[in-house]
Amino acid sequence: MRLAAIDIGTNSIHMVIADVASDGGITVVDRTKEMVRLGRGVFVTGRIGRDAMDLGVRTLRTFTRLARVRRVQRIRAVATSAVREAQNGPTFVERARREAGLQVKVISGREEARLIYRAAAHSLGLGGEPYLLMDVGGGSVELVLVRDGRPAWLESLPLGVARLAEQFLPTDPPGPKQRKQLVAHIEEELGRVLREVRRTGTTRAVGTSGTVHALVAMVYAARGDDPGRLHGLSAATAEFSQLRRALVGCTAAERLALPGADPKRVDLLPASAILVETCLRRGRITELTACTWALREGILLDLAGIAVAAGASRDDVRRRSVEALGRRFGGDNAHGVQTARLARQLFDATAPTLGLRAGHGDLLEYAALLHDIGRSIEHEHHHRHSAYLIHNGELLGFEPREIDIMAGIARGHRKQPPKPSDPELQTLPPSARRTVRALAVLLRLADALDRTHFAVVKDLTCTLTPTRLVIELDSGGENVDLELWAATRRTAALSRLLDRPVVLRARPTRARATITAARALA
Repeated sequence: MRLAAIDIGTNSIHMVIADVASDGGITVVDRTKEMVRLGRGVFVTGRIGRDAMDLGVRTLRTFTRLARVRRVQRIRAVATSAVREAQNGPTFVERARREAGLQVKVISGREEARLIYRAAAHSLGLGGEPYLLMDVGGGSVELVLVRDGRPAWLESLPLGVARLAEQFLPTDPPGPKQRKQLVAHIEEELGRVLREVRRTGTTRAVGTSGTVHALVAMVYAARGDDPGRLHGLSAATAEFSQLRRALVGCTAAERLALPGADPKRVDLLPASAILVETCLRRGRITELTACTWALREGILLDLAGIAVAAGASRDDVRRRSVEALGRRFGGDNAHGVQTARLARQLFDATAPTLGLRAGHGDLLEYAALLHDIGRSIEHEHHHRHSAYLIHNGELLGFEPREIDIMAGIARGHRKQPPKPSDPELQTLPPSARRTVRALAVLLRLADALDRTHFAVVKDLTCTLTPTRLVIELDSGGENVDLELWAATRRTAALSRLLDRPVVLRARPTRARATITAARALA
């Protein structure tokens, strides 16, 4: 079902158009946004300015036209803090209905927090340890304490960064007295909530919204890293403290010159940094993870009637996302499933010798499930297309580096084995390049062990000694000659990595073993 969600926020109006499957898989068709600043002045004057309202209505008119062109079946638009609090908010809603043909629903802060929780739980998995979910908007901040995967409470507080900047930081750069007053205000407003966070022993936060993402991007830029895809990236509270100190003493022009600064948010960066860092520090949170799914994705899940997988772990989210991408481009993906099973068995036997960690086995298994999806585009270079789809398939629950590794493994499963010097691996650190090479070699062998795509290898046994690796195939009596032929051609690379020969052989069937024993007795 093709759906569209429109989020009318204090700073921007966003729309996402996506195909939503019954299993919760979301394939984005289009994303667009316009920085409208509906909230400019609202929290001082109580009214949306005429220019901002006109631009907002024109933007909604454009978005609804785009939705029609994209053949959207259902559309939902919600407005948050600025429209919720403005005296002329109903006028904006009526103009949207009359001029854009769009029904806009003004939602409460608690409803906003619920939808954000839905999106974060679905895209990251919030089971296990408690999390503080934090969405920082222009007019309000939504906070959710998640315990055992479920919201213990949902709060919405009038602490949005546009509101705070207007009320407390009138000069640029803000003076020490202004900053002190802002921190005192934040601590007073958040005191009760953060005491509860500390009481539960929560040490990790998940941050949604463009405000948080802008800060995370700047933290990574300060490290000298290109953050690329932000979803799943984590940063320490100490890094946010360093960023805050760098931002509050700068003018807008100086902030713009800092690595990773977003020009569209440069005026709100001091308030953003003070708010986020104060919340993390006072809550005794040690780490924050960016989540790019938020209100809009929560609307899509609601619109499609997708149930929240409360208690789902990050591993659950990862597997569900990988399997959905595999089905989308590989149908039943039987070969991928068989290859993944065999690859995991090879990994378990060789990982310590190859210097691989336990978590690398999951990345190998996921890459194996997806290694052939590029065939939906082209056969000859399908390994390259598979890598592209992994990179761009919006897989959930993974850090960007993990996606890079999986794409590298899939790309290396045919043609020549990957080398650390390959251009495609140059963005990875040396240790990750070695990991890709080792895992790709295992995938190449597992892929060959299902050469016929008929899953004739029912099981395999690996015996690793100081002098050789013996891989014995159990086919239940079926002919495995093609698998042995294909796999034997792919043992050389693994042999070099293990520094010992790799021997492949079929396990004798019971009938063959009986004949052999009878001949021996004769």
